[in-house]
Amino acid sequence: MKLLVAVKRVVDYNARIRVKTDQTGVELANVKMSMNPFCEIAVEEALRLKEQKIAKEVVVITVGPKSSQDTIRTALAMGADRGAHVLTDAPLLPLNIAKLLAAVAKKESASLCLLGKQAIDDDCNQTGQMLAALLKWPQATFAFKIEIDQAAQKARVTREVDGGLQTLLCGLPAVITTDLRLNQPRYATLPNIMKAKKKPIELLSPEGLGVTLIDGYKRIKVEEPAKRKGGVMVASVAELMDKLKNEAKVL
Repeated sequence: MKLLVAVKRVVDYNARIRVKTDQTGVELANVKMSMNPFCEIAVEEALRLKEQKIAKEVVVITVGPKSSQDTIRTALAMGADRGAHVLTDAPLLPLNIAKLLAAVAKKESASLCLLGKQAIDDDCNQTGQMLAALLKWPQATFAFKIEIDQAAQKARVTREVDGGLQTLLCGLPAVITTDLRLNQPRYATLPNIMKAKKKPIELLSPEGLGVTLIDGYKRIKVEEPAKRKGGVMVASVAELMDKLKNEAKVL
């Protein structure tokens, strides 16, 4: 079984987000970038499936400019076998990404596509679902636990839903998106980081994959959230109740 794992380069979750002065987007100059945390969980789950002898090869793919290749190297250092990089400066819209991933999944004859449920930069939560629709494969989103039955060629996926857990049984090949509590990603060791530099990364292009990218929307303006107003000390419960009723209008 071959696993295809999609990863995305995003602003590190510990970095302070700053909006550009012209409000056209987020400031990326001199900001630490890293692998999307949900994608990191997907890579870890793929590696665990390989360690269980369920998968034979883990292929990591990313889409974006040349700088995105660092994200692939991180996944290779974690233990992935090889990478694929679709070079493009086009907007990373979910539909564009899904079309490119679908083309690569067919090219690689992947048995399972693993993606993070969403990226922390745009929070779209759309790519996995679109990918499954384009491939006409079953999908299981927000995976909390993944079990593969090789003999039956099925995946049993436990997913988090409002109020509890839901278990799905889907045939392979399939698309699965990973949630936060699926696993704890491993750290890349120094020897593996050095080995990752020698692992192959195939360079691809949208044109070579036969995919026409679209620019489906225009970003008009990006604004920072309104600053929180300072608190007010009240002298009594009666004054508090008055403010909640007449000023905050919550009672």
